[in-house]
Parts: sequence; C-alpha cells; structure tokens
Amino acid sequence: MPYRKKRSTNNNHTPPQPLEAKTKNQKYYIRSIIENDVVVCYGPAGTGKSFVAAGIAAEHLYQKKIEQLVITRPIVCAGKDIGSMPGFISDKIKPYLMPMEENLRFFFGNSQYGSMINTGKVRYEPLETMRGATFHQSYMILDEAQNCTIDQIKMFITRMGEGSKVIINGDVKQTDLYDRNGKGGSGLQTCIDKIAHIDEVGIVHLTYEDIQRHSVVGKILMALD
Repeated sequence: MPYRKKRSTNNNHTPPQPLEAKTKNQKYYIRSIIENDVVVCYGPAGTGKSFVAAGIAAEHLYQKKIEQLVITRPIVCAGKDIGSMPGFISDKIKPYLMPMEENLRFFFGNSQYGSMINTGKVRYEPLETMRGATFHQSYMILDEAQNCTIDQIKMFITRMGEGSKVIINGDVKQTDLYDRNGKGGSGLQTCIDKIAHIDEVGIVHLTYEDIQRHSVVGKILMALD
C-alpha cells in the first residue's frame, strides 16, 4: 500500500490525509475510480487495493461528493473456521473489517472517523444481509472479493443506486472458497472476465511491483506462486 506517514490528531473540520499513489498502477487505479461507476481491482497482498479505495472514498466523503461510504466483505476465514462468534451482527463482522477500519482511521483521524461512524456516513454492512438494500449517493466497497461467489458479487453490484460507485477488491490467487472438488470456488475472476468489456467499468491489475510492504513480501509471493 502507499507509504503511511504518521498523522497528527484530526478533528471534524480537518481534511483527510491526502492519498499519494506510489506506483504507476496505483495512479491508474485512482483515475479509474474517478472515471468509472464500477471498478474491480485485483492483485497480490500489499499492493494498496483497500488502502487506495479507502483514501479516495474518505476524500470524496469529506468533500460531500457522496453521502455515505458502505463497506462490506464476505465472512470467510483464512484456513480453518474459528466457529461462531458471540454478540450482535455488528460484533461478529467487526474482526473481519478491522483492516478497512484502520485505513479509514489513518485518513480521517480518530475523532473525525468516530463522527463519521456516529452519523452513519461510514457504514459496515454484512454482505450476507445486503439483499434487498439499495445505496444511493454512496461509495460501495467490497473487500476481499476473492472469497465471494459470483452470485454474491452480482447481488452486491445490484445494490448500487443513483450517484453511487462500486469498488471491488481482491486477490484471485488467495481465495479461501472451494467447491465440492476441492478447487477454487471464487467468483472474482469470473466477474472480471464477464464485465471487463462494459463501458463505465474499470478493471485494474496491480502486480508484485506495486507491493508497498516489506521488500521481501513480493519475493516470497513470487516464490510461492
């Protein structure tokens, strides 16, 4: 992801931390979000798929170009299932959405982020309960979409209302879904293949060269590919 600089304490009137693209592909990703209504970004871990989406969404929410930010992801464990979690639905999904929460806290600062949550301008919605909803004037972000079936992705996109944008992120090589034959059951690649030709749809491929974490991460991912 783009380099994170330490930020000072924010308040409700301070603009979000500016988003700074670190690679050519990240710049293309930002431009694609601005120019298209639906964007699918895929690539390996650490390339800034979620970070860039959070940054531009935070900026546009602050500028009142949108009314709310709706974030979701499939509740799928990496590896063995950890079982049922106690609490309400919001409690159950919170651990899965912590990475995106950290991104938004970075851009907004803790105070302004808390205000966005309290006023409903930032919403975390379980993907599994979104059917029937419609989100207008919103940025809708589906994170970790490699763990969605094609039907789930279709359902998510069709929640899109007037003045909204859809951003779908994932790594097609790291799905935790498997069909009955033990093969990948992810719908992300299928979605990319089927909608890439449509106007107002942007497809962005980030690569190992876009990884902004420790330099050894890219080398390990390439070795394990």
